[in-house]
Amino acid sequence: MSRRATQVQVAATSFLALFAIVGLALYGLPFFYDFMVRDFGWSRTQVTSGNAISKLIVGPLFGFFAGWLVDRFGPRRLMVAGILMAGIALVGLGAIHTLAGFYFFYLFNALGNVCGGPLPNQVLLSHWFTATRGRAMGVAYLGIGIGGALVPFLAVWLTRAVGWQGALQVLGALIIVVALPLALVVHESPDPASPTSPTSPNASIAPVLRSPPFYLLLVGSMCSIAAVGGTNQHLKLFLSLDHGYAQTAAAQVASLVLVSSLVGRLGMGWLADRIPKKYVMLLIYLLVVSAIPLLFLTATPGAIYFFAVVFGIGLGGEYMVIPLMAAELFGVQVLGRVMGIVLTADGVGEAVAPWLVGRMRDTAGSYASGFVALIACALVGAVAISFLPRTSPPAPAFVGAQHAAPLREG
Repeated sequence: MSRRATQVQVAATSFLALFAIVGLALYGLPFFYDFMVRDFGWSRTQVTSGNAISKLIVGPLFGFFAGWLVDRFGPRRLMVAGILMAGIALVGLGAIHTLAGFYFFYLFNALGNVCGGPLPNQVLLSHWFTATRGRAMGVAYLGIGIGGALVPFLAVWLTRAVGWQGALQVLGALIIVVALPLALVVHESPDPASPTSPTSPNASIAPVLRSPPFYLLLVGSMCSIAAVGGTNQHLKLFLSLDHGYAQTAAAQVASLVLVSSLVGRLGMGWLADRIPKKYVMLLIYLLVVSAIPLLFLTATPGAIYFFAVVFGIGLGGEYMVIPLMAAELFGVQVLGRVMGIVLTADGVGEAVAPWLVGRMRDTAGSYASGFVALIACALVGAVAISFLPRTSPPAPAFVGAQHAAPLREG
């Protein structure tokens, strides 16, 4: 197989994995929260705490270890395990009736996301693409947007056909059917003898951990992901239970967010190959900051759709630009471990923010204070990113002169 054909296969593998694990599972689960509130009598805090508890346990325990495994052994085996766990998690969530079962399978869902979601796919793509890394990442991350845009309508259709719990089980099976075949055969590295081969000696991450840009990236991404997660996890609850949106109408708004994210993924990936990634990150974070206040205008005709477009574009670029910035700053030899730490911190933010917003809503009877907190959090993230260097430091500063030469694309 030619290098170009293998690159296409790699991009397709990441596209389908992200489509299934993030698009269907991560963005699909919040669509079922209101059913759990109505059928089981759980509170908003409880239904969003599954995400919080699972990520607070799985992220710190497994995030860095997963990154080390990717750097040491390559991403393929971890991806396969993650796909299987994510599928089993949704099947299990479709069979539970207790909070204990809910939390147990949400742990599986979080573990599937760590092992088969963004982390191994970011490393896989970074190994195979250099000059066009932003565009490749953007194309692969379209899977998240397309999966997330389809899942509300799939959920409505499946819920009508087999009930909401049966819908979750069908989605779980679909994750495995869609994502597993290509993940089993994907090529992990363009050259087994290259410095980025999973069998090569690991470069030290210690200089990265002593670098101020690492902590700026960590804080900036954590705050912005928290704002995005807090908003997205409560969007259907806000529309359906607080504003009386019908299931189909709420699905249209959620789908518009994810359709708009396709523009964000492609557009921001294209920009990241042409201008400093720091400025692309700032643009994305400011889009998130400007979108959330529009939720205060939900009663104004058209405002919720304007929110969906602006928030969706920011959401689309959000997760994709972080590994691009990390690869530019620190190199691909340590990218698995760097992103293991960063994604763990991001997972904590993404877990805690929805839970806190749920608590604030349950206490105050309104989402106003929660949305203000999310806006402030996103602003802190933007400020942190503004202090990042405009261009990456020299590669030898982090990975050693023997690994400084970039990969060449065929």
